[in-house]
Amino acid sequence: MRLSELCVGIAIPEGFENTEIGGIKTDSRRVEAGDLFICIRGLKTDGHLYIADAVKSGAVAVLACEDYAGDIPDVIFLKTKDTRHAAALLYNAWYGDPASKLHMIGVTGTNGKTSVTFMLRAIFETALIRCGIIGTVHCYSAGRRLDIRSENPLSNMTTPDPEELYHILAEMVKDGVEYVFMEVTSHALALGKPDAIHFDAAVFTNLTEEHLDFHGDMERYFEAKKRLFSMCDRALINVDDPYGARLCETLTCPFRTCSAKGAQADYVATQICDHGVDGNGYRLVSADKRFAVRTPIPGAFSVINTLEAASLACMFGISPSVIMTALGALSGVDGRMERVRLGVLADYSVFIDYAHTPDALENLLHTARGLRKSGERVVLLFGCGGDRDKTKRKKMGELAASLADFTVLTSDNSRSEDPMRILCDIQKGMGKADYAIIPDRRRAIEFAIREAHAGDIILLAGKGHEEYEIDRSGKRFFSEKQIVAQAAGKYRSEREKL
Repeated sequence: MRLSELCVGIAIPEGFENTEIGGIKTDSRRVEAGDLFICIRGLKTDGHLYIADAVKSGAVAVLACEDYAGDIPDVIFLKTKDTRHAAALLYNAWYGDPASKLHMIGVTGTNGKTSVTFMLRAIFETALIRCGIIGTVHCYSAGRRLDIRSENPLSNMTTPDPEELYHILAEMVKDGVEYVFMEVTSHALALGKPDAIHFDAAVFTNLTEEHLDFHGDMERYFEAKKRLFSMCDRALINVDDPYGARLCETLTCPFRTCSAKGAQADYVATQICDHGVDGNGYRLVSADKRFAVRTPIPGAFSVINTLEAASLACMFGISPSVIMTALGALSGVDGRMERVRLGVLADYSVFIDYAHTPDALENLLHTARGLRKSGERVVLLFGCGGDRDKTKRKKMGELAASLADFTVLTSDNSRSEDPMRILCDIQKGMGKADYAIIPDRRRAIEFAIREAHAGDIILLAGKGHEEYEIDRSGKRFFSEKQIVAQAAGKYRSEREKL
């Protein structure tokens, strides 16, 4: 592709407009002959330090920040104010501007993003619309799973980096996708990943304490989330959340609101009925629609999640009958209050959930307490991620102490940190609660299964859909479902021998 076609809005030295570019790279180690190298200032290093390496590997052009004062001989030298913003535009152009050929729906918030995007996909596919989904669990293009390849193999990436994001969108265009439901994180917004995308609509789910290690405080976290709503045609806001109510005061795009707690809103869930392990039911009421919604997914959070999905679908003209059918048939999302089916292996229940924030953990525990019968225990197993927000650790310990009957503290992607240091931080909130500390997560799960009482509701929180564990030695395969099934079979056999 010619440099002039690629670098729209970026000044190109005279005479080099027709230079052919063979590829775009942000990692100097991957640069090949004919590439354009983009200098990105990262959290741990600065791409400007590796310009010489990129040129040596064959880069014909370098895009740097305009405040870079270094000299770059023997290469086409380009400058821009923000190379992260430019990277999104360049990769989008490289892949043929796929973002403009798709109806993009962005979902942002601390919790609920994955569930809402999966619910939206279920509704729109029931309406016979070809859909794509980009998020924490997987990326799918019209039913085809797409892999996300991160330059950092230890990252847990909800919103892919621009190189992969716009490639994914291009694949979706090839597959005939019409609507894409995308989780848009605060990190992605702060780092400019979706800057080449204009969203048809955006959804705000909630905002609770998370990622403060990155943003610094809740106000900057909120400001990062707000950015999505300057990039969309219309919005749906959950006004049960105080930050959602604040957001409504500043929005410049048309928006609608929803509430599951009786707040004044455009879409309201009324006559809510908790059916325990069989899910929830309610009546969705708006100015021009009234219809029953039934979801087999248990927990109060499933009410607001389905309400957000149903409300947005109404905004796009999807019929109530389609919405009711889709949500009624959706049994759940991987790693979101997902029950491990053990059959005759167990007289207790095991649920896997991605809850890794204080708010999500509190919701999970309240849900489990609502499911238990007299004499049954809620057993919680959880940890906190290493190299991440440390302020939430004691708070999550306090929640475990007050809402679980027994807790097993264990590792959850400790990364470069000492697992015991993380567990000590959590332990500060446990007080005199009944708990055990088992740093090895496999052993911790086996302990919870071995010591299970009849009727126990065992919650494995934090990892959810993840099938890996990260510690100082690297990233390795780790399947909680597999470990639970193996332990259930082993300890059932041992009990039968007694």
